Amino acid sequence: MRAEERTLLKCFIPPFLLVALMWLVKGYEIRYGVDLYEYGIFPRDIDTLKGILTMPFIHADLTHIFSNSIPLIILGACMIFFYRDMYKKVFALIWLLSGSWLWLGGREAWHIGASGVVYGMASFLLISGILRKERRLMALSLLVIFLYGGMVWGFFPLLKGISWEAHLFGAIAGCMLAWVYRKEGPQRVAFDWENEPDSSDEMIDILEEENGEEENNNQPTSTDPFHPPTITYHYKTDDPEKDESLNNK
Repeated sequence: MRAEERTLLKCFIPPFLLVALMWLVKGYEIRYGVDLYEYGIFPRDIDTLKGILTMPFIHADLTHIFSNSIPLIILGACMIFFYRDMYKKVFALIWLLSGSWLWLGGREAWHIGASGVVYGMASFLLISGILRKERRLMALSLLVIFLYGGMVWGFFPLLKGISWEAHLFGAIAGCMLAWVYRKEGPQRVAFDWENEPDSSDEMIDILEEENGEEENNNQPTSTDPFHPPTITYHYKTDDPEKDESLNNK
């Protein structure tokens, strides 16, 4: 196995552990018949501020947690692989910002699940690749659109029981962080040929130089109005002796 392949596989470990912890929480709920929804967020309720940290671990049912598990693993691995020097702070800020904004601006209902984090990572990868104009990252942006383009419908209150506010705030957080950190991490490589002057520009410069030299050569050697340049006329006829006498005048 090549080194790059091993590095890619290692990038799946942190998001896989996060998802495993989510499944342990759901397994605990099923095993003991409890519902930990109180660890979610109820907007503007001081007692649920802890939900900003714990909400992503709580899910309504197996369908809910499964729908978040695969995107978390894939998007998380992509963030680690392509943004290895900055993924920790970006991921943490997406988690905190999406949860905080939801607590402040969400409708009065219980909000649970990791969907806000998923939307935040997807929007970050999409917008960051476009802003950086780096070939691999733009390809990653296209992949995100292909795999998760349908997530845009999650921004609207179309389905009952879906926290569309968490989706929206997560996406906004991801877009904002993509802009804030656009100059950090991987950047587009400028090749030497991109910095070379255009051949047409070089030709224009050469022609301008030649025209300037011709104009200088055509200028009179004296510019003093009181001492104009001397002009000598030579006459030629059929008689050489007559030509010499005329030219000597």
